[in-house]
Amino acid sequence: MSSYWDFDEADSFATGAIGRPGERVFYLQIRAGRDTVCVKCEKTQVAELARYLRNFLSDLPEVPDPGGPASLVAPVEQDFVLGSIGLGIDRASSRVVVQLEELVMVDDDDDAFDLVDDEDDQSSVVRVLLTAAQARAFCDTADRVVGAGREMCRWCGGPIDPTGHACPRFN
Repeated sequence: MSSYWDFDEADSFATGAIGRPGERVFYLQIRAGRDTVCVKCEKTQVAELARYLRNFLSDLPEVPDPGGPASLVAPVEQDFVLGSIGLGIDRASSRVVVQLEELVMVDDDDDAFDLVDDEDDQSSVVRVLLTAAQARAFCDTADRVVGAGREMCRWCGGPIDPTGHACPRFN
């Protein structure tokens, strides 16, 4: 079943992770009034969204932040799993447009599942317009959440598990 959410003025655009480092589940959460949408995503999607948003923000004028960074609000109940992300600028309102599309799995004839992420499917979509301040706050929170994971190995760059690390560089 597909759904469409359109937030012209979101109260919050937040990211966060639930669980222990190495086992965390990442979410994006959009809130406006009583409406809340939670999208499960990957750590790399959060990091790349923040990176691309910062690039967009470099072209916008600096504005003071009216509030602090947003965080996930319980209960965090997944509405869908994130597939593709679209970014743009709504010049009329001077807001950043973020579009989140659901990752859909379809059954092929050979009984294998393929991942589909195109505009012909009936996937769920969230469209949200963010002020520059909201986008900057999201980026700051995303950097903190992504960086709060496992320590990285200084030789291979891979994550170090609490139980140890078999570094491929010391094979």
